[in-house]
Amino acid sequence: MPVKKGVKPVAQNRKARHEYFIEDTYECGIELVGTEVKSIRAGKVNIKDAYAQVKGGQAYVIGMHVSPYEQGNIFNRDPFRSRRLLLHKREIHKLQALSQADGYSLIPLQLYLKDGLVKLELAVAKGKKLYDKRHTLAERDAQRDMERRMKNVD
Repeated sequence: MPVKKGVKPVAQNRKARHEYFIEDTYECGIELVGTEVKSIRAGKVNIKDAYAQVKGGQAYVIGMHVSPYEQGNIFNRDPFRSRRLLLHKREIHKLQALSQADGYSLIPLQLYLKDGLVKLELAVAKGKKLYDKRHTLAERDAQRDMERRMKNVD
């Protein structure tokens, strides 16, 4: 079976950009079993409430829900199990140092297929306060109004 080239988004965490300031992003692989890959290819995955943690020199994604594969029977695993992230050692050490800083978290932004492999975009993010969220919404509304007026001028 030929490997498909390109990037195909499977799941996105849209809420993350609203609730966090994104400082830096990393692309990492995920250690999965066969039935999980089939389920992800079918789009049956949710990363909305997921986060990442560094434990014992390894990075893990926690809270990612991969629905059991229909034909998987005994080979299916727990949908909410922790899955190891495949990163270089220096990246893991850097993420650990950043995540221990005050107010920073490791949040998955999107899950996608890249050249047939499942990849996760991981962000180092700082939580927004309520007034920051209001400011972001006000900026977006102002931008939308300007674009609308520019469109009417043409």
